[in-house]
Amino acid sequence: MKNAGPTQTQRSIANLKGVGAQTLKKLERLGLESIEDLLFHLPHRYEDRTRLIPLANIRVGDHALVSGQIDSVHVSQGHRRTLALRISDGSGHLFLRFFHHTQEQRRVLIEGQRLQCFGEVRLGFQGLELHHPDLTLLAQGQTPEAEASLTPVYPLTEGLHQKSLRKLIGQALNTALDDLIDWLPEDSLGSERPLSLKTALQQLHAPRAGTPPDSNAMVMARERLVFEELLAHHLSLSRFRLRVQNQPAPPMAANTQLSQQFEAALPFKLTQAQQRVIEELGEDLKRPWPMMRLVQGDVGSGKTVVAAFAALTAIGEGYQVAIMAPTELLAEQHARSFEHWLGPLGIKVGLLSGKAKGENRRQSLEALQTGHLALMVGTHALFQEEVQFQKLGLVIIDEQHRFGVHQRLALKEKGQQNGLAPHQLIMTATPIPRTLAMIGYADLDLSIIDERPPGRTPVKTTVLPASRKEDIIGRIHDWVRLGRQVYWVCTLIEESEMLQAEAAENATERLKNALPALRIALIHGRLKGALKEAVMASFKEGEIDILVATTVIEVGVDVPNASLMVIENAERLGLAQLHQLRGRVGRGPGEAHCVLVYQPPLGETARERLAILRETDDGFVIAEKDLEIRGPGELLGTRQTGQIAFRVADLSRDALLIDRVHQTAEQLMRDHPSHGDPLIERWLGQAVQFMEA
Repeated sequence: MKNAGPTQTQRSIANLKGVGAQTLKKLERLGLESIEDLLFHLPHRYEDRTRLIPLANIRVGDHALVSGQIDSVHVSQGHRRTLALRISDGSGHLFLRFFHHTQEQRRVLIEGQRLQCFGEVRLGFQGLELHHPDLTLLAQGQTPEAEASLTPVYPLTEGLHQKSLRKLIGQALNTALDDLIDWLPEDSLGSERPLSLKTALQQLHAPRAGTPPDSNAMVMARERLVFEELLAHHLSLSRFRLRVQNQPAPPMAANTQLSQQFEAALPFKLTQAQQRVIEELGEDLKRPWPMMRLVQGDVGSGKTVVAAFAALTAIGEGYQVAIMAPTELLAEQHARSFEHWLGPLGIKVGLLSGKAKGENRRQSLEALQTGHLALMVGTHALFQEEVQFQKLGLVIIDEQHRFGVHQRLALKEKGQQNGLAPHQLIMTATPIPRTLAMIGYADLDLSIIDERPPGRTPVKTTVLPASRKEDIIGRIHDWVRLGRQVYWVCTLIEESEMLQAEAAENATERLKNALPALRIALIHGRLKGALKEAVMASFKEGEIDILVATTVIEVGVDVPNASLMVIENAERLGLAQLHQLRGRVGRGPGEAHCVLVYQPPLGETARERLAILRETDDGFVIAEKDLEIRGPGELLGTRQTGQIAFRVADLSRDALLIDRVHQTAEQLMRDHPSHGDPLIERWLGQAVQFMEA
């Protein structure tokens, strides 16, 4: 490995030719500031421009490099002025169509002009055509030329073109690749060490001619960078974990009398899994550094009760507790549950949502600031500057992947008082596969509630096409006559012709017409809070037979008598969301059923999802399958949070590297501690500050 000081790779992109202030701004939006950033901005796919294809041989769906002479030019008049060109090469002809074009294009694209272009072949009214192809004008006598290697296609931002970015990355490869420092020690991977960093980058940015994207050479190059990226993420989270453990936090011992009173009043017996996790939380809270624990459990496994024991420990020591929920409905449910459980113990519980206004809001904030409120439940409203706790000691975050990183960090900072940080308990009903947990949550201790509470009924799942809807409605009538209640879930509030999804309002009217003797109500996210709460309360009390709902009921609603759920357009929802919805039934005695109604024809992915749900109701099996189908970004919700936006790694594909990543991380921290920061900076850049959330 080279020993070098500041290198060409660390210099600003402004040092490259053709980079002005506007280009710099566009590149900054992609997180590209140094020349090294450019080297690690990797293609997400490739185009094959290595063969010039005769026009007679192209087919619909091909991505083809072609050449020809313009035979005719036509500009259509009307609302949308389209520029259409016909080109031929002696073997056949093809149309080029530009729905947006400039005067300059009309000036140079004239009859007789020869050109070379690349694009996707489509079928148009007059025959085969390319829309807005990537084209090059050919001078008199100039021969069309294919590319020497596959053409990389990079992630872009508005106003930045592939050609411009390719030129800049080409400059970076030519001027700075030799200066790039390889921070992995020679012995880090033993005899299995793959390509050098320089060779891997060269291969991925400019694959040799005749090298397909799935070739061994490309796989080895990708794996070399995947390994380094996973290592950087793991190092970042491990270092954050060490920093957290060096922060002081208030040690808290459980108030045995409070806990015993609470447990004795519960109408059910805790499972062994719940008791085990409560003990793990108790041990964490005793320590003088912040608890950072993730509790995961399948739908209905009893996470909220476990959280209540942790809250009692903090309150018993004179500290306040903040509970953060992703939706108003779930926050209201939590507030009701905690009020019901803790109110009889003399503990005051508050609810702060975005809807809280005027005097009520002022009184809640004052009670919180003066310490009269021991526990506050809220949504994103808890992050607002005016919300001040007197003595926040524990933060409980429910369904944490739905929150942005900045929000979680803001709530944590509210508890930083007198040099002490609050403890954090994070809960999720989305079971996380081992591979994802090892990288995505390396900074957290993990507890799993892997036992069903008594009385939970396995849900029988059926998959039916929309053409069978009338049969389903007929069965509902019989179901309700048995004294049972029904959820009917729609994926949209309003009709959308494009999506062909049933609107909740339309479904309600159809059900009322088909089942006039039944009591039917509608709930969706746009209803005012008081009305929504009234509808849910009526349903829970058995005053409503069928509740038509959008996916707002995915979390937080517990109605034991509701034992049938129908989900329309189930093919439009992800596995985790469908599993969460299904978890709303099977909470009481007797059979429980879920009917997944789909709109044919089904795509391959949707077919696979629905088959998995029919076969299993084990959340951990479903999570593994979800990871395979969707990838880690969507499963963790990190597409929107920026927490784990991998550039080249794919945890469902690269899971076998995880154990080696852990071994190398330990070796690096032990033998080469100075190499960690440059690796983290290279792969995470600005995102590294988010890891403290």
